[in-house]
Amino acid sequence: MKAKSLFPKAVDQHKPNKPLIPNGIGVIYVLVSVVYLFLLYYFDYKVALPLAGCILFGGFMGLLDDWIDLRWRYKAFLPLFASLPLAVQREAMGPEATIMATYIFGRIDFGFYFYIIIIPIIVTVTTNTVNQLGGLNGLETVCPSIVMIGLMVTSPNASTLLFVPFLVYMILAFLNFFGKIFVGNTGSFAIGITLASYAIIANNEQALLISILPFIFNSSLILLNVFLFGKTAHLILEKGKLRSDSKRSLLTLIVNYKPLSECKLVSATSLLVVFSTFIAVLVWLIW
Repeated sequence: MKAKSLFPKAVDQHKPNKPLIPNGIGVIYVLVSVVYLFLLYYFDYKVALPLAGCILFGGFMGLLDDWIDLRWRYKAFLPLFASLPLAVQREAMGPEATIMATYIFGRIDFGFYFYIIIIPIIVTVTTNTVNQLGGLNGLETVCPSIVMIGLMVTSPNASTLLFVPFLVYMILAFLNFFGKIFVGNTGSFAIGITLASYAIIANNEQALLISILPFIFNSSLILLNVFLFGKTAHLILEKGKLRSDSKRSLLTLIVNYKPLSECKLVSATSLLVVFSTFIAVLVWLIW
């Protein structure tokens, strides 16, 4: 009798034989990261608690999506709830709470609007754009891991928060890239909220914005095509390579010009994220 798999399996749509792969493994990232952050909080690292709460919420949101396939209108606004612990954490900073550092305009005090506009926008945009750049082995894991490295480099004083989460996600990225696992929406939503929450806690929002520009471009292209033309992006697998007859997402834009294997398409997309993250680090060093 064949043993039942611990995790549900999903079809790897972009492999010729369409194998079944364990899905939802991102829950491991959520559990290990939260335990680590709780331990940091126990040893008096107070900012670890709101980050743990946000990661838990991101994982829960991903589980909901995996279970009941949430509509995009709900997925777009659910991350707003994760802004609540971040607002509380920032308020505890005192007079510096609503000041955001920017490279070009210096330090700007947004006042009360930082809580009701800036934090919700950062959390919502980051979480959803990271989730939208997916569908291929490695995209949901490799690309966010690159951004995480950039955030740790540009905010060394707070980087302890991400030591274990980064290590765990890199292991999952290795397995995901080679088609052994899927992190599922649980992983992609959790890592998106991790990036947004950490940037807010570390007052490193500007580095996050530059690093996720490829994610934002991808989501903007998808949404424009959906709302203006009612068209969605599709990849076509032919003879082991992915191609597209449209330019409705970052991925379809790339393979519209030259068909690529899944591995090469993920690598090309990851290189774009490496470039944007490198620019973020370079700007941080200059300013």
